[in-house]
Amino acid sequence: MKALVLAVVLGAVSLYAQTSTSTSQQNTGVPNPATSPQQNPNPSGATRPQNLSERGIERIVKEVHHELVLLPFYGVFDNLAYQVAPDGTVTLMGQVVRPTLKSDAENVVKKIEGVERVVNQIKVLPVSPNDDRIRRDTYRAIYGNDVLSQYSLRAVPPIHIIVENGHVTLEGVVARQMDKQIAEMQAKSVPGAFSVTDNLRVENE
Repeated sequence: MKALVLAVVLGAVSLYAQTSTSTSQQNTGVPNPATSPQQNPNPSGATRPQNLSERGIERIVKEVHHELVLLPFYGVFDNLAYQVAPDGTVTLMGQVVRPTLKSDAENVVKKIEGVERVVNQIKVLPVSPNDDRIRRDTYRAIYGNDVLSQYSLRAVPPIHIIVENGHVTLEGVVARQMDKQIAEMQAKSVPGAFSVTDNLRVENE
């Protein structure tokens, strides 16, 4: 089992990629894609494709990462994650504000060489004026902080703010443990937020 955490070079959006070089999948809290097929003829008599090599999986991981980073409208209020299985199945996960971002992500990944199928588990967040207000207020609280303001200078800030029905989840990558703690504290200061879940990861940990 091999896990990769990839930090986006352009704008420092964080994408979490899991790769598996065996037929088992690591439990990520979401349904796993189908395990790789046995090398037996299918009912139609055709032989199913061989599992990808480790190098092949790593190539797909990099290409998926690249394509998702360049998606229009992928911003600080969205979170994308993905998982690559040895049979060429890519599972897309996360949360987005725009329904078009979910379909766009699936469409670009389908075109990658070696991808056999795409399982799109990306959740489109419900439309809510209250959630929109919490998003804006949380953004100001985090990126207006003197310590965290450095992150706002990037093309896409690396601390992603996911809001659903008043509940805030922080996703992404920060440089230091202290930054993670400050971001959580700032998010908890926002009026109207029912809860804050801090899923931020610290680089090199």
